Amino acid sequence: MANRFSLAMERTGQWVFSQEISTDIIVEVGEANFCLHKFMLVAKSNHIRKLILESKETDLTRINLSDIPGGPEIFEKAAKFCYGVNFEITVDNVAALRCAAEYLQMTDKYCDGNLALRTDDFLSQVALTTLSGALVVLKSCEDLLPIAADLGIVQRCVEITAAKACVEANFPSRSPPNWWTEELTILDIAFFERIIASMKGRGAKGLTLASAIITYTERSLRDHSGKGALSLDSSDPDVRLQQRDILESIVALLPPEKSAFPIHFLCCLLRTAIFLRADNRCKSELEKRISTILEHVTLDDLLVLSFTVDGARLFDLESVRKVISGFVEREKNVAIFNAGEVCSNAMFRVGKTIDAYLGEIATYADLTISKFNGIANLVPKAARKVDDDLYRAIDIYLKAHPNLDEIEREKVCSVMDPLKLSYEARVHASQNKRLPAQIVLHALYYDELKLRSGGDDHKDADAVTMRKQVQADTSLVKENEELRTELLKMKMYIQDIKKGQGTSSKSSGKKLTFFSSMSKTLGKLNPFKNGSKDTLNIDDGMPDLTKPRRRRFSIS
Repeated sequence: MANRFSLAMERTGQWVFSQEISTDIIVEVGEANFCLHKFMLVAKSNHIRKLILESKETDLTRINLSDIPGGPEIFEKAAKFCYGVNFEITVDNVAALRCAAEYLQMTDKYCDGNLALRTDDFLSQVALTTLSGALVVLKSCEDLLPIAADLGIVQRCVEITAAKACVEANFPSRSPPNWWTEELTILDIAFFERIIASMKGRGAKGLTLASAIITYTERSLRDHSGKGALSLDSSDPDVRLQQRDILESIVALLPPEKSAFPIHFLCCLLRTAIFLRADNRCKSELEKRISTILEHVTLDDLLVLSFTVDGARLFDLESVRKVISGFVEREKNVAIFNAGEVCSNAMFRVGKTIDAYLGEIATYADLTISKFNGIANLVPKAARKVDDDLYRAIDIYLKAHPNLDEIEREKVCSVMDPLKLSYEARVHASQNKRLPAQIVLHALYYDELKLRSGGDDHKDADAVTMRKQVQADTSLVKENEELRTELLKMKMYIQDIKKGQGTSSKSSGKKLTFFSSMSKTLGKLNPFKNGSKDTLNIDDGMPDLTKPRRRRFSIS
């Protein structure tokens, strides 16, 4: 920076020292010092004239103008104007020159044809005649506030940009047609908000606004697309705060049209909102928008919403639950309005996607049973024609969590209806050692009943009656197992007594009689009468489903 200012001073000296009269005042602007002539400056600048006249020094030789808009470079051009030296006014410096002219009071009120008039003419006749020019001027105003706003430069740029953007959206003048959305990305979010608001006021369509918002978001929040171009794991709190402010402002700009934004874009925004800890109002708005178009969701969309950028860990799945819950509730209301339609095609599609989603997240060790079941239970039972996809997700979860006990595995499987599995899935389930015994029993019992009745896979028996039968039989099997365990404990206890006290043969006979009576009693509790299979001793091989065989069950 010092080199740049020394070069500026060298250039300034070339035209200042060409005067025959020596300089009599030094103007300080930041780190730069300009040796100039009072009379040349006073002739154009009323502000400098006042500083000299109001000074308590009899011969003022130094003044400080460090707070001039645009800094040393702009002051140099203003000084050249005072000296009558030519310089170039461009779209990049015209706003700063206009603000500097106002600061130095170089207006027509003080002197005709002053710098303020020259810059105003350039704005009107050159800079603001094109969309690109207006945007460059507006961008330069970001460092010139509040004086640029007070002079009306900002508002003029906003109105002209909005008007020309609306024209380009309807009648593109170049290719690609949305080139103007790329132009808007150079702006600060505050100016971008004002342009979008102005376009809304001019009647711009929702899709037009959405196109501009999506492009701006891709440039300012680059990670929103999930590509990781922007490092959202930055430890700098100021960066995170800035990103959060941009995100919340973008969400506030979203037009109300339901179909204006693709669901993937909204899912990425919500993922970013979760990571940046945006306020609840921002997240709720995104969740609501996603739920209204959830029928278009894909597996990738839900995964984007659920994982960190690197895919290393799960986010809190609360937002996923809210999105699905909102969609299901809306579908229920629609079903009531449509005279009790059970499930729409949209609900079937979403249900299938959610089951596939459960299969993807099931491998993560930090996914609890309550979270897994919570998402699975959001889908109405009627929205699943078969539970094969859900069974696959459950099997993956059990494989990824091998330390679950019997009760926990039954809890995981409680979200599935074994009677709604396809034949292939039932065969797989009957040989699946990871499943609790109750589920295996359901699979085998179902197929055996069908074989007995001569039914096929397209003519199922009454599912409700069958389910009650299976539940009753399962309960009896569990009771039988509990009695078996208690009996074994009693045998071991009596054997210990015999060893310690030497039980008489008469006493032993009584005990044997007791066990014989218990055996007969427990045999009556055997639920598998009439030749049902013994599912308590299922081996790893494929069960023979072709011919039911009568078997005798005994607990002794």
